[in-house]
Amino acid sequence: MRLPSLVAQTKPVRASAVTSPPCPRSSPLHLLLSSSRCDPLFPIPSPHRMQGVTETANMRCVDPTPERLAVFASFGVAAQEGGSQALAGWADVVFLAVKPQYVVPVVREMTPHLKEGCTLVSIAAGVTVAQIETAATDAGAAKAPAVVRVMPNTPCLVGEMAGALCLGTNAGSEDEADVTTLLSAVGRVSTCPEALLGAVTGLSGSGPAYVFLVIEALADGGVRAGLPRDMALQLAAQTVLGGAKMVLETGRHPGALKDMVTSPGGTTITGYAELEKGGVRASLINAVLAASRRADEMAQE
Repeated sequence: MRLPSLVAQTKPVRASAVTSPPCPRSSPLHLLLSSSRCDPLFPIPSPHRMQGVTETANMRCVDPTPERLAVFASFGVAAQEGGSQALAGWADVVFLAVKPQYVVPVVREMTPHLKEGCTLVSIAAGVTVAQIETAATDAGAAKAPAVVRVMPNTPCLVGEMAGALCLGTNAGSEDEADVTTLLSAVGRVSTCPEALLGAVTGLSGSGPAYVFLVIEALADGGVRAGLPRDMALQLAAQTVLGGAKMVLETGRHPGALKDMVTSPGGTTITGYAELEKGGVRASLINAVLAASRRADEMAQE
């Protein structure tokens, strides 16, 4: 397995201790994080968390904003205002973490400078593998580079990403392993066909917003029942976190776990009946489907 370097257009975010496994490689993992024209909460691994798969001495960051450069530097990473084209020739993996409308121009700009055999990784919603491959060949590439398209989500900022990736025409198992290793620094990632990335977007890409709504509503219920706001919010958030961990760590079906706390005629089943009466289940299902359809529509625009 080859050892990649990484170019990314991103915004850094401070994070807590790294929990990802070390990269199973015999040579250093080189990372270049190039940040521009991205959203403040654009979901991309911060240099701090990427220390779980490489050393900061093997990272480079490029960003035109002095404030972001200072944050990069605070991680112990060499940061500079420009030069991403030159550094692209040094990188084995290039992360394209710009807004969707900038992906194709950035690919065209960087393609003549890319290192042979590099992997392009896009985390921009709605930009297809075919569009990236075409942009590269239009810019003079003899053949399309290996492209990996990733759909992360914002919990990657705290090391709890739920995401998926798909492989382009010329991407193979080695590229998949490289990107999976990198993303393991910030959460969990699965591989799927590109046709399913719209569904991934509707579920895990948009899902944090649905969960935040649930947490807020639970906290509001606690306040209505008499709890102080800060206590209600902490209890609600921790309850969601604990429930998620039980699903992931026990491997049991959520329905079975629900039955464990719903005693006949008890408080939980009484509250659960109200949720069913309000159509919470159907609303969440419909939200995922609507967001998935919108993601597919965006890919066609």
